[in-house]
Amino acid sequence: MKADPKADAAPAAGSKKKLMIMAIAGVLVLGGGAGAGWFFLHGSGDAEAAHEEAPKKKKKKEKEAVKAEYVPVEAFTVNLQPENGDQYLQVQFTLQVEGPEQVTLIKDNMAKVRSRVLLLLSGKKASEINTVEGKQQLAAEIKAVVTEPFDEGGDEQDVADVLFTSFIIQ
Repeated sequence: MKADPKADAAPAAGSKKKLMIMAIAGVLVLGGGAGAGWFFLHGSGDAEAAHEEAPKKKKKKEKEAVKAEYVPVEAFTVNLQPENGDQYLQVQFTLQVEGPEQVTLIKDNMAKVRSRVLLLLSGKKASEINTVEGKQQLAAEIKAVVTEPFDEGGDEQDVADVLFTSFIIQ
């Protein structure tokens, strides 16, 4: 008897399909197991970290509830420390503070603010503040002198940022 060619081909094709389905199922099961393992190992750590950070987030939300206020400061014109002859700096900036109480406090003590900033600016050289990094450093220094308490034993001012509105070196 001759073997039927159709009968031999059908089981081979069926066995390849089964093998392919089993391989795909195996990959899915392994991938799902790896994903579940990763979730339980890393997911539980994130849950604990999120639980620990919950108080920090609350404080940020409370701070965000206070609207940022802006206090413009009149322009300064100062002589810079000599390098290449006489050089001048004309700068104007705005202070970003937290809440209307800080606005009132800074405005009431504007003479102290201006004096502190004037002393800081007059000690600078043009080469120190000519670059972007120099300006950023100067903004940080202005913020530091403005946040110092106005009264002995008083609280520091809550200055969030110093924003330059005009900056000319001549």
